[in-house]
Amino acid sequence: MQDISITEAAEQQQMLRDSAADFVRGRADMKQLRERRGTLPGYDPATVQQMGELGWFAILVPEAHGGLGLALADMAVVLEELGKGLMAEPMVAAVLAARVLEHGTNEALKARLLPGLADASERPCVAWQEDRGGVDAAGSETRARIEGDAVVLTGTKRFVAGAAGASGFIVSAQSDAGLSLYWVDAGASGLSVRHEWRADETPSGVVELAGVRASASDALCAPGAESHAALERAVEEAAVMASAEMLGVMEAALQMALGYMRTRVQFGKPIGSFQALQHKTADLYVQQELCRAVLDDAVRALDGRVPAQERSQLASRCKARASDAGLRVTREVIQLHGAIGFTDEYDAGLYLKRALVLSAWLGNASAHRRRFAQLARGAVAA
Repeated sequence: MQDISITEAAEQQQMLRDSAADFVRGRADMKQLRERRGTLPGYDPATVQQMGELGWFAILVPEAHGGLGLALADMAVVLEELGKGLMAEPMVAAVLAARVLEHGTNEALKARLLPGLADASERPCVAWQEDRGGVDAAGSETRARIEGDAVVLTGTKRFVAGAAGASGFIVSAQSDAGLSLYWVDAGASGLSVRHEWRADETPSGVVELAGVRASASDALCAPGAESHAALERAVEEAAVMASAEMLGVMEAALQMALGYMRTRVQFGKPIGSFQALQHKTADLYVQQELCRAVLDDAVRALDGRVPAQERSQLASRCKARASDAGLRVTREVIQLHGAIGFTDEYDAGLYLKRALVLSAWLGNASAHRRRFAQLARGAVAA
């Protein structure tokens, strides 16, 4: 019975991979991607709507709320393929929103928000990081003050992916009872959004909360440990999904370099025949496959029933490895192309810029290595 389940899961993931690969082949357009740089919302709404019709935003949403109720392993294969075509924006932001809602305990809020997220008609996103960025889910200086049946939120959130066109925000804030999570509509009085531009010239939202009033009934779960656990787990899952996208980015970049090395002739031979370059590309392939291995471990842990500390360690190991490998592969791909690799007209640079964004978002490699070490020391002490 278990073997049958494993086989069915593998077949399901292969179908999802094939569907996403076909989608990327038919729609990836680097000219349009360049034209969208520095503009809002930073992605093609029509393409996102098509992704919604294919059910990709519904993958992680429970069936009870209009979703497919599938696993992170299924989402990972879709993101890997979308990453190859630089088309995953804003899918990981939707994953983060879906997971923090799912880990919350407010069933009424789930029933209100998750169906729209599943069919891509609504775009909730999560505003949890502030000036320092990092990976500490509890590190919020935004304040939540209780006034009767309402909550007044004051503070500034940064690095909010998907903020352009968002229908609302899940905001983390400190109250007298500890960390809390509240849903706030995008049109709420006192809420404003501006944008910073990332390395690939996609927008990163800065959400200002100037005395924004939210309903106390819009809390995702109880303040304190429950809210912290919901946010921390969702961030770990989103970081692993960003790693899946990074794997796709580095795969496509490396294949681009290999294709160039087969056709670029120097001294009467394709440059791919030179041993020094063969060694370099073999090393980059090893980096790619090491990333795939730790991604598989992390996805299995997050989809399974492993202890929370082990799950957290594997998530941080995955993001650290993917961030380092993605940057190394895409930077060296630029070098393998020689002078044309540095030009804006050549696509290799687009992959490097996306790798720069993914490596920094949701915690860079250094932050996740520190977190891994802290978790490991905690395990030894226990």
